[in-house]
Amino acid sequence: MNLWSYIAKRLLLMLPTLIGVVTITFVVIQFVPGGPVEQALMELKTQGGGGEASGRGASDYRGRQGIDAERVKEIKALYGFDKPAPDRFLQMLKGFATFDLGQSFYHHKDVWSLVKSKLPVSITIGLWTFFLTYFISVPLGIAKAMREGSRFDVATSMLVLVGYSIPGFVLGVFLLVMFGGGSFVQWFPLRGLTSDNWETLSWFGKVADYLWHIALPVTASVAGSFAVMTMLTKNTFLEEIRKQYVLTARAKGLSERTVLYKHVFRNALIPLVTGFPAAFIGAFFAGSLLIETLFSLDGLGLLSYESVVRRDYPVVMGTLYLFTLIGLVVKLLGDLCYVWADPRVQFESLSR
Repeated sequence: MNLWSYIAKRLLLMLPTLIGVVTITFVVIQFVPGGPVEQALMELKTQGGGGEASGRGASDYRGRQGIDAERVKEIKALYGFDKPAPDRFLQMLKGFATFDLGQSFYHHKDVWSLVKSKLPVSITIGLWTFFLTYFISVPLGIAKAMREGSRFDVATSMLVLVGYSIPGFVLGVFLLVMFGGGSFVQWFPLRGLTSDNWETLSWFGKVADYLWHIALPVTASVAGSFAVMTMLTKNTFLEEIRKQYVLTARAKGLSERTVLYKHVFRNALIPLVTGFPAAFIGAFFAGSLLIETLFSLDGLGLLSYESVVRRDYPVVMGTLYLFTLIGLVVKLLGDLCYVWADPRVQFESLSR
């Protein structure tokens, strides 16, 4: 199986996976009480039956008692619940096929536009977390492997394990108290990605202002990520260094640097590449809600949480669809990187 055949096969397999995830979520949603129709009816009842129905599934609910039947029909039609569930599901799939994710019940905006407006925050936190984790943990793990048992090895192990033991949210609170104007100094801002006067700043000023704002949230997000990657890198390099081919390379008179980077590094890279997709996706979405809430950052994590609470189903389904699609594509890229790192791996073995 060649490269393009493998990619085509994987892309075709993504389709049933996507449909399966979306279908299960859609079915579960049908049984969740307190959907947008019920919330709108409760608001109307609270207002004495008047007022506009503002955005937020379906099912019978006592909140509709005392509301005119025609009014109930109008609200159902407003949110699309006047149609049977299978019809709504097929209409949703047709929209997803063209990346039409529908309209938010609560924000009254196109879901795709809403997601794009929140992306800068999630991209900022996710990319910085991912790249800092890899660019610091991998060299640190190599250095620890080369100095196994030394004071440097012990001290750095203690440091990364302490960072791993502290939840990102707790560290964020500590950083705000210490450096964000809590009980000590106010060296960093409390909220947002940029200052109010960002547009008037010079190019250098904009970069400095941006880095100033993301310093605390990125530190809180990345601190706990170092331990796993650092120790994985160290143990993988130690395992490779002790193998026979390394002893043979050294016996031939090759320098330690050549042995390390030409022979050991490529083989030790394989486990790191295997964990690449999970680390990439996790950096974007895992734990982002708490960090975004703590530092008043309006990103995808906060949007997803609010959508679930408010039963804003188009946003829930749209973001789930996008996250699943991104995860599948990144997993494919991870497999391709795996083959690049180890040419002995064949596409046939990956496709099983």
